[in-house]
Amino acid sequence: MNIQINTEARTISTGAGLRNLYTREAFELLSDLWLKVGWELKYPYTFSWLGFPILQIPEDMIRIQEVIFRLKPDVIVETGIAHGGSLIYYASLCKLVGNGKVIGIEKGVRCRDQIDAHPLRSYIQIAEGDSVSPGIVKWVHDLCRGQTVLIILDSNHSRQHVAAELKAYHDLVQPGYYIVASDGNMKDLADVPRGNLQWEWDNPQEAAKDFVAGHRNFVIEQPKWPFNESQLSRNITYWPSAWLRRLEA
Repeated sequence: MNIQINTEARTISTGAGLRNLYTREAFELLSDLWLKVGWELKYPYTFSWLGFPILQIPEDMIRIQEVIFRLKPDVIVETGIAHGGSLIYYASLCKLVGNGKVIGIEKGVRCRDQIDAHPLRSYIQIAEGDSVSPGIVKWVHDLCRGQTVLIILDSNHSRQHVAAELKAYHDLVQPGYYIVASDGNMKDLADVPRGNLQWEWDNPQEAAKDFVAGHRNFVIEQPKWPFNESQLSRNITYWPSAWLRRLEA
């Protein structure tokens, strides 16, 4: 795509024609490009939460905070905890809203000692292993039985593995709650220098779409913003098509 911006004329030009620079459409076009360039330059690798690298962009963290505050789940399950920042983030939200605990799953927990020493450790339980291994799946189900659950899939982002996680954990999600298949932006990063052309089809978005096609009690739906005085309605996100909401029975 060839994009030309004229700040004096206040226009942005693409193959689709000329449009006003100060419009929602222009903002979304520039945001999509910003997301791609930022990922290439590792922009998400510049943030931390309470001392731990978080490896997410702030908008996704704020948006999921809005959902956690509204739903106040009893359990937040996160597959893939990397440096532990998002695990600590969710634990801090549980403390703030006065409800919940966090279950983290990772094959090799690189920050176990630091998490064990953190003041929020009592809100966290950790399992080491593959998120779709039978033993881990059973352990999580046992811990979540009879409780409201929000699930965030952030481990192996291949289409096949995300599909296996959706199959393994979707039954824990109650009506009105979500299972979040993060990092679907891989589909849009296939052509960047650090990307992989295989990501055009091998990504969490495709796994989510396959899943809802076979599970009519789930729908891909961005949660409504609780506050919005803008002209905008679309998340600026690394998690497109990620929010799978279970419908009312």
